[in-house]
Amino acid sequence: MNPDEKVTISAAGRRTFLKTLGGVGAAFTAATGLAGAQGSPSRPSGAKYMGDFAAPKLAKVKVAIIGVGARGSGHASQLAAIEGVDFVGICDLREDLVKRSEKKVSEKGHKPKVYFGDENAWKKMLAETKPDAVFVVTPWELHGPMAVGAMKAGAHAFVEIPIALTTEEMWEIVNTSEATGRHCMLMENVNYGREELLYLNMVRQGVLGELLHGESAYIHELRGQMENGDTTGSWRTYHYAKRNGNLYPCHGLGPVAQYMSLGRGEDNFRRLVSFSSPSKGRALYAQSSQKLTKPEFKTLKFEGGDMNTSIIKTTLGRTIMIQWDETSPRPYTRHNLIQGTKGTLKGFPNGMAIEGVTKSHHEWTDDEEFEKIAEKYEHPLFKRMGELSKKMGGHGGMDFLMLYRIIECLREGQPLDQNVYEGCFWSSVGPLSEKSVKEDGMPQDFPDFTRGGWKTTKPLGIIA
Repeated sequence: MNPDEKVTISAAGRRTFLKTLGGVGAAFTAATGLAGAQGSPSRPSGAKYMGDFAAPKLAKVKVAIIGVGARGSGHASQLAAIEGVDFVGICDLREDLVKRSEKKVSEKGHKPKVYFGDENAWKKMLAETKPDAVFVVTPWELHGPMAVGAMKAGAHAFVEIPIALTTEEMWEIVNTSEATGRHCMLMENVNYGREELLYLNMVRQGVLGELLHGESAYIHELRGQMENGDTTGSWRTYHYAKRNGNLYPCHGLGPVAQYMSLGRGEDNFRRLVSFSSPSKGRALYAQSSQKLTKPEFKTLKFEGGDMNTSIIKTTLGRTIMIQWDETSPRPYTRHNLIQGTKGTLKGFPNGMAIEGVTKSHHEWTDDEEFEKIAEKYEHPLFKRMGELSKKMGGHGGMDFLMLYRIIECLREGQPLDQNVYEGCFWSSVGPLSEKSVKEDGMPQDFPDFTRGGWKTTKPLGIIA
């Protein structure tokens, strides 16, 4: 999410990245075809369903992190400040980044071991420090392998977005989590935003009636990343060039999916269709820029459409629109709209229109009326932690609140707020949308990563 996140992939990895992505389309087709056409593979013997899983309590949580660029270093600093954390390991390819985070973490009383300079240094860190929880904050293509490696090493894995790139990798994550009894959580920070928590509480209290439709997005103009040196944009640019679909759906989709309790007892993901606009903006920007990080950006063929629109149909027949656009010159939005039989809540800007609650359901609330209603329905977790989270920072406090809840759940032996299956459902929009776009909008069935277990999984409660 942070446009300044540093790269944690080696020079050799960069040289082979375009070649690697050249085969990604075939991998997506094979993986999604396997899951869609053949259904869910059977659960291996001895594996445990993880829908409501709660790990044994930990008095202290030994924490390690892989990737400490701009976003990873922020996570490291915030984790180090949370009670009950014992920071044991920091890993990145770059020594300067590791040393920077080591200094910040040490100032908070920790003595982490540091690892750098080798693509496999993270494996050495896991073996030597034996962490309880590993935070994976690296380029997208490394998320799946590192999550699996962390769980096999005995740690719970907490992964930046997306959880993996292919449904094949997502099945490996699910199978590993079920076999090892270790959590693997997608770190969807937006679910911990003030408005998202507020809307979840209102939905759970029945204020909107029966839910019918949601709208979500990640529309964030980030073309300038191509000029920002050795940062997120340096490696993401190749994804934009070679992949055509909805590559970053989770920030908008995560909250809407939890409002609807998708994959949690009430409803689930069923099918998706997806279309992309023409690809124009990235190439035009590269041609006009005099400050590109890499001259080759000028000659890249950008195949991904500037705007992708995907539509999900759920098992109960509800609909969700998801849009993704990191190219067009337009204001930031995640939409964050949820609609029911009694009214609608939305974001960007915030607004409510609810029968019997707002002054009108023909016009959105103004700021004063919105805040008056919000005061009545404020989420208990935000009441408890909101002010501290704002002080600690991270996208208005949502980052810190997410990290705090992770540690709190591990220490108290509670189920996590997001289970492994949700992370895979939300992330699978990426490869499914690519396949749908390639097939001119043909519907794609979601794999059931729960193997039917979603029907008995409890909806996310209102955490006090």
